[in-house]
Amino acid sequence: MDPQRLLTTTLRAAPWGASVTRILAAALDAVEPAAAVQRHLRREQMRLTLAEHAYDLQHYERVFVVGAGKAGAPMARAAATVLGSALTAGIIIVKDSNQVYQTVQTYTGQDCGARITCYPARHPLPDERGVAATQRIADLLADTTARDLVLVLISGGGSALLTLPAPGISLADLEALTSALLSCGASINEINCLRKHLDLVKGGGLARLAEPATVLTLILSDVVGSPLDVIASGPTVPDSTSFADAYRVLERYHLVNHVPPSVVERLRAGIRGEIADTPGLDDPVFARVQNVLVGNNPQAATAALLAARSEGLNPLLLTTFAQGEARIVGRLLAAIGRELVATNQPVHRPACIIVGGETTVTLRGHGMGGRNQELALAAVRDLAGLPDVALITLATDGGDGPTDAAGAVVTGETLARAHALGLDPDAALANNDAYPFFAALDDLLRPGPTETNVNDLAFLFAL
Repeated sequence: MDPQRLLTTTLRAAPWGASVTRILAAALDAVEPAAAVQRHLRREQMRLTLAEHAYDLQHYERVFVVGAGKAGAPMARAAATVLGSALTAGIIIVKDSNQVYQTVQTYTGQDCGARITCYPARHPLPDERGVAATQRIADLLADTTARDLVLVLISGGGSALLTLPAPGISLADLEALTSALLSCGASINEINCLRKHLDLVKGGGLARLAEPATVLTLILSDVVGSPLDVIASGPTVPDSTSFADAYRVLERYHLVNHVPPSVVERLRAGIRGEIADTPGLDDPVFARVQNVLVGNNPQAATAALLAARSEGLNPLLLTTFAQGEARIVGRLLAAIGRELVATNQPVHRPACIIVGGETTVTLRGHGMGGRNQELALAAVRDLAGLPDVALITLATDGGDGPTDAAGAVVTGETLARAHALGLDPDAALANNDAYPFFAALDDLLRPGPTETNVNDLAFLFAL
């Protein structure tokens, strides 16, 4: 990642701006998807190794590559390079987020004519393109045998992109359900629990489609704590949740009477035992499945910590499990900033405190923004007047909510600058309208799509 892509008005003007952007760039570089794949997947002649498990390619007649996620394209390019002439064919579904992915792309294995075809689809709400591409994956795997090997590439966003609705569930039903869950502040774990019970490829469903082939899955985590059954709704992982768990999510957010009836009917049928539940840990479908985590938020946060140390700062990785309402976490980080100024705690200045995780936003207004921007906005008033303190938020995929921004920059001067432009941070926060607020200050981070996705990072600097 070029640090220049992370500059804003504040970071350009500050004497410490270049140092800060180098730290952010180091975090993103550490979870670059192609490098993550090539660190874990290696080929030496006819021996393929994944995380120290070896597979003899002479044993397999065909090798397929399938998968979905925001990091799908670089992961596919790396897989094609590693597999080379062993590659038979592949299909990857990626987020249609820029000019590159508005059309189908192909990646070719070295020294062979086989292709991995990369289909764009919508995220975070699924669309017909995603369903059609997922059906292509299902068709590709329809006649697999024990003499086939399927390499699955999974990254954040895979839940929406890899979509094959169960019988009786329409795409419109899934869209309505996802919108309702996102609006009420449900966690990604809760959202994916429901998705797994309304879709044929989630919750171990893809492994079931590929059976009896050998399945090797490389996973780039966008979920706090990296539970493999939650990332992209665990398409090749045993499911630890049930129809009853999914129904309880609807009850928890009082959505039973506010989502499509087909959703409620399927969940109730599953609870009654009329529909087979997702495969669990003891299901024989997983006997020939290997799941490997190749990158996650702690990896990015640790890289940022090392970069901060090399920049002469005293770094502290506070947590990679930050969750909850973005505005509450924002005020908490602002409070830590005030503590730093007042007492030089919890780490001596010049300091860099790193927080990873994924917050949520409960929509109260009709503005534009994302969780990282809202977190930053919530800290504006509490950080006001503090000298040489900055809070920077970053969605590692480069896109925060339905915007072209990854996050925002807040300093002790942000409130005064906002007032000079007639901006009210409290009103913006009440309307979930962080994007226009920071856009007017030119303090939105706009690195563009990073092609990776390992949750969010927040950096609190006291220099």
